[in-house]
Amino acid sequence: MTHQSRTVHLSDYQPFTHLVTRVALTFRLAPRATEVAATLHFAPNPARPGRHDLRLDGENLTLKSLTLNGKPLDIIPDATGLTIPASLLPDAPFILETLVEISPETNTALEGLYMSRGMYCTQCEAEGFRKITFYPDRPDVMARFRVRVESDLPVLLSNGNPAGQGAAWAEWDDPWPKPAYLFALVAGDLKAHSALFTTASGSPVQLNIWVRPGDENRCAYAMDSLIRSMTWDERVYGREYDLSVFNIVAVDDFNMGAMENKGLNIFNSKFVLASPETATDDDFGRIEAIIAHEYFHNWTGNRITCRDWFQLCLKEGLTVFRDQQFSGDMRSHAVKRIEDVLLLRARQFREDGGPLAHPVRPDSFVEINNFYTATVYEKGAELIGMLKRLVGDDSYAKALDLYFTRHDGEAATIEDWLRVFEDTTGRDLAQFKRWYTEAGTPRVSVTEAWDGKTYALTLRQENPPTPGQPDKLPKVIPVALGLLNPNGDEILPTTVLELTEPEQTFTFSAATRPIPSLLRGFSAPVILERQASPEERAFMLAHDTDPFNKWEAGRALAKDVLARMIVDGASPGPDWLDALARVTLDDTLDPAFRALALRLPAEDDMAATLHAAGITPDPARIHAERRGMGDALARHLAPQLPALIAALAEPGPFTPDARAAGRRALRLACLSLLSRTDGGAAARAAHVRADNMTEDAGTLVCLLDIGEGAAEVQRFAARWGDDRNVMDKWFALQIAFAAPDRVAGVAGALTRHPAFDWKNPNRFRAVLGALSAHHAGFHHASGSGYRILADWLLRLDPLNPQTAARMSTAYETWPRYNADRSSLVQAELARMAAAPGLSRDLAEMVDRMRSAG
Repeated sequence: MTHQSRTVHLSDYQPFTHLVTRVALTFRLAPRATEVAATLHFAPNPARPGRHDLRLDGENLTLKSLTLNGKPLDIIPDATGLTIPASLLPDAPFILETLVEISPETNTALEGLYMSRGMYCTQCEAEGFRKITFYPDRPDVMARFRVRVESDLPVLLSNGNPAGQGAAWAEWDDPWPKPAYLFALVAGDLKAHSALFTTASGSPVQLNIWVRPGDENRCAYAMDSLIRSMTWDERVYGREYDLSVFNIVAVDDFNMGAMENKGLNIFNSKFVLASPETATDDDFGRIEAIIAHEYFHNWTGNRITCRDWFQLCLKEGLTVFRDQQFSGDMRSHAVKRIEDVLLLRARQFREDGGPLAHPVRPDSFVEINNFYTATVYEKGAELIGMLKRLVGDDSYAKALDLYFTRHDGEAATIEDWLRVFEDTTGRDLAQFKRWYTEAGTPRVSVTEAWDGKTYALTLRQENPPTPGQPDKLPKVIPVALGLLNPNGDEILPTTVLELTEPEQTFTFSAATRPIPSLLRGFSAPVILERQASPEERAFMLAHDTDPFNKWEAGRALAKDVLARMIVDGASPGPDWLDALARVTLDDTLDPAFRALALRLPAEDDMAATLHAAGITPDPARIHAERRGMGDALARHLAPQLPALIAALAEPGPFTPDARAAGRRALRLACLSLLSRTDGGAAARAAHVRADNMTEDAGTLVCLLDIGEGAAEVQRFAARWGDDRNVMDKWFALQIAFAAPDRVAGVAGALTRHPAFDWKNPNRFRAVLGALSAHHAGFHHASGSGYRILADWLLRLDPLNPQTAARMSTAYETWPRYNADRSSLVQAELARMAAAPGLSRDLAEMVDRMRSAG
């Protein structure tokens, strides 16, 4: 069915016509004929005076009966719901009962109630509940739910606390009002990995991680992460858990990473299941962060939800910020900050600079699923961090306490969020609010002057035009600054400057000309424009006391070197090579930090940098010169690498802690460089000895990166062919490290592999996502990468439009490239736009990307 586009505007918001005070649901599960009986207690909403029709959302539902206060109603639903005329509704509380039939087994969109390898599960955010029963499916309609599940499956779960069970049935009661998007149900043959947690006030909580039989031994790290998250939220934010049980379920077929449903979190299995043999250090880190994120939603998302979907950043930006704080406390704040900024620049800056740019709080949408973006999540978290930096830690804590007290049990807005800070601090945040309402990445340029006594720093902000927003007003930009003497001493510790005007000058006493350390900790999501010599960047890499800026100096130096190689054919000079060698060999620095310092600039990042400088990027040349850069670094470090690799070997069994993970990261980074000079001999030997997935996959990467490893690839598949999560790595690695002119062929061959289950989102992303992430391969001059992805998006769209739409963003950067590549992308976008029956999800994304032309 083709969905007609309809645009929803924030300015049109009105409270719902009726309140829902209680909900009782009964599910009689059957693969193709599940019955859902709903008893809904309604009352007129005082916020919408007068008499109104009652509009209930509903899609793909077969209505079997409908009664109002016990009397049958003869109303025929339309394609998106049903309407009960006001003339039939009492001007008083009433009870509406419905009975519908749905088919979970044929629900390939993985929204609403669907089946995953014999297990029933749900995904209702953002608008999936309307595929379960008729209901006002919007976040500001909050009600208490009681749920009965009838099935002969052994485990029957829903939200809240268990309320009873018997032969082939179970009941659950959630005492906390919630919107329908937080509803959850799971039924299947599952086993529990369990633990007991006692809250700070002494309440016991039963913790269960439910998995398929045989996976119970891969839940320990997820459980440990959950317990640490609960403890941390009590200590740092004063938030206790509020039910007697907390359940997590691992599901193989899931469009997202995880979902925070009240008391019953549903997770993509790749973010739960982990053992040293099957999960890398990166996997362990992601599990820890995502477990924490979904748990933290219990307060920032569940107890306080968002009034409408335009406020999505309210729950997601705040909760991402909280999980970033948690991961920093658990591991390394410096390393975590660098990783977060790398992600922000790779995904959100790219989004902000193209046709898909939108404000952190959009003012309209066609399909809400398309706004689960890096801008809402990652940039939304940056705004929380800026706000905390501007008001200070103590005021931030007081404002959060007020937020929880004032809005508990409510559906809130960005205005509510900012008001608690204004009421706590007395500060006017009207200008800060522009960060929420305007798209685009601000640019901050810098000029300096020193007269022998006074150092003057002039900052200018530019807010470039974005689709639909040609003109912007100045923002509040916190610029964290430190000043260093030429001998490396810090003469001004970190001080936050507030840039609020188009141009401002800040002055400091300085007996010698200082070197500024700007935007420390990446204090605002902006592009900093300041000319610096290679010598100064090398100096900052050696002497800056701010860990982020220390890394940033090395990254900027590397980008300068690589840009000269690409544009002028230059060779890497001693400034970068010697500076990076000093960092690599400095035992006083965190190994995880040193591993990040060794990471070369990403090819897509270089394309964006060149484009911003007015240079049309050539993906093939970027790829070739980046490889040349890596070869030069490998030759420069070659004499020291064997000893460093040996020194970093971890004695004893594998542990997933941050210290050991950092040592493995640096060891593998060095092994990858050594492979460029020894033909992979050391990596091949390490691969044979590997007793954990970090080194198993990491040494395989070393070989694939130099065009070796064919035999190891086959042995890897033979060993792990029955493990879906590990095999996703096998699929992705072969594409990620293929030569650019082979990427399309490798991807095509893997789509014909018997294990390529394209209906499974993880497997689809492993292959087609790896293709689109291979910069030189996806943007190959032949256009083969563009065509393959479009072919598969068109095939997936009728079954799973949400995943198809999200993966279509691979095309968003097409305006960067030359006319030939641009025309090839435009042809694929036009082909998708003209496809019959295109979903609303994919159609919106394609139309927005085509508009850039």
